[in-house]
Amino acid sequence: MTLPQTLTFAILAGMMALFVWDRLRYDLVALLGLLAALAAGIVPAGQAFSGFGDPVVIIVASVLVVSAGIARSALLRRLIRALEPRMQGAAAQVVVLTGAVTLLSALMKNIGALAIFLPIAIQVSRRTGTPVSALLMPMSFGSLVGGLVTMVGTSPNILVARVREDMTGTPFGMFDFAPVGLAIAAASLFFLAFGWRLLAGVGRRAAASPAPAPYLAEARLPAGSPFVGRSVAALEAEGEGDVGVAAIIREGGRRYIPAGHWPLFAGDVLVLRGDPEAMRALVTEARVTLSHAGKGAVGALPAEAVGLIEAVIVPGSPLAGQTPRNLRLRDAHGVNLLAVSRRGEAVEARLRDLRLRVGDVLLLEGAAESLPETLRDLGCLPLLERRTELGRRRLDYLPVGLLAIAMAAVASGLVPVAVAFFAAAVLTVLLGVLTLREAYEAVDLPILVLLACLIPISDAVSATGGAALIASGLAVVAGWLPAVGALAVVLLAAMALTPFLNNAATALIMAPVAAQLASQLGIKPDPLLMAVAVGCACDFLTPIGHQCNTLVMGPGGYRFGDYARLGLPLSVIVAVTAVLVIPLVWPLR
Repeated sequence: MTLPQTLTFAILAGMMALFVWDRLRYDLVALLGLLAALAAGIVPAGQAFSGFGDPVVIIVASVLVVSAGIARSALLRRLIRALEPRMQGAAAQVVVLTGAVTLLSALMKNIGALAIFLPIAIQVSRRTGTPVSALLMPMSFGSLVGGLVTMVGTSPNILVARVREDMTGTPFGMFDFAPVGLAIAAASLFFLAFGWRLLAGVGRRAAASPAPAPYLAEARLPAGSPFVGRSVAALEAEGEGDVGVAAIIREGGRRYIPAGHWPLFAGDVLVLRGDPEAMRALVTEARVTLSHAGKGAVGALPAEAVGLIEAVIVPGSPLAGQTPRNLRLRDAHGVNLLAVSRRGEAVEARLRDLRLRVGDVLLLEGAAESLPETLRDLGCLPLLERRTELGRRRLDYLPVGLLAIAMAAVASGLVPVAVAFFAAAVLTVLLGVLTLREAYEAVDLPILVLLACLIPISDAVSATGGAALIASGLAVVAGWLPAVGALAVVLLAAMALTPFLNNAATALIMAPVAAQLASQLGIKPDPLLMAVAVGCACDFLTPIGHQCNTLVMGPGGYRFGDYARLGLPLSVIVAVTAVLVIPLVWPLR
């Protein structure tokens, strides 16, 4: 192993360790990796920032803008509402909602497709009584397999197409992924149509409440409350067992974990944990005051102008990693944070000191008219249905039309992918589907930085011979197997790496390795590149490997281990389907 190869692998190992450690955001890890590669000399200074001008970055940014425009269209919501009378049982709801997300994910970024249907699924759950946990995980998995169908459905497809262009001068086309992607999507949907029952235990945990998990809130006990002088147990009995007093804060901020017989005193701050509806009822009956309700500008509004909304923190939100105390939501955004819901652990911190995470569900109070815009600023997705904006219905068909034109232009070979989707993104703003501000907000800057930094590092893996070295190791394993065994090895390696790295990072590392392995084994590179795309896109085992899985964790009430219950058999189905179908569509020799 040469010195450049050693340095390359050391940088990759360090980045992987930082990704797994998860204390630094993935875009910062990528920036540090690029800086280390520059310092080590494996990335020339003249090529260090070539990734920022790479067509891949333009494609991803443009697709995000076009996807945001489609999300503003009410066509899909109206279609689901029309189908809702036919969705009488949980099985029908899983099939319709997962199928819709899968189909839409083929046409736009999969996380955007899931974000469109997430509030719809929660409303369906609340109206029909179906546990929301039975719907959201199948929808998330459907969005992942749907993204395999076209080049723009998911980032790994775009990156794999770039590697093929570097090798042969011709990238994969818009629909070259479709035969394999459709086969995998069909097999996955068939399984999910009945496999959702594996989440039955999760359903029982989440079915007791329309919220994904108990809310944590703080309330002050005023002197006029009928519960002053009564016990903690009496207050909890008023909540009919659905609300508990997790802690009492008194004596200048000291925190106590109370027993049931403890008396309550005027001025106590009660940390309440429980069902939000029961909590609201308890607040009324006990005449306690939520610590932040009605404060700031909200207090000056008439009651009918004040709105309450539940919203989930999505990847990329500026709230993630911050505390309410530091965010100063009331002063900066005019909203009051009343409660937080988090699945998977008991929250011990005070609400103002709780470090928020992606997937947390917030109960926010603010001016009803401005809440939707405020949520966009905060990077949160509303879990309550909102009315379609008046006067915008005439634009419902426009973003869908722009997407169709862009895809047709690429498929016919008229223009390159980057040009077609860049034009569609510009027209999305020019024609009024999105404002310029909304377009900038739709661009996921951290993922663009990640891609731009990893592209020169990926090129260095090939240039130093590192990809060939890894491929030689894999060739030893694959040499004992038939040619299709090499395909399976690459697929499983990509599937194994994706939960620990970002799927785009895995694609950038594995695609050059797959190309080198194909060269050493004397087989065509296309089937192995397809295996990389499938393996990188299909992380069904953890909530952290893909943003779609992270997005549904809080609203669905899932724990880390719940993903494997449905995801492990689905991973086997996807792997088997891919190994059988890829050689038929893309012959190995």
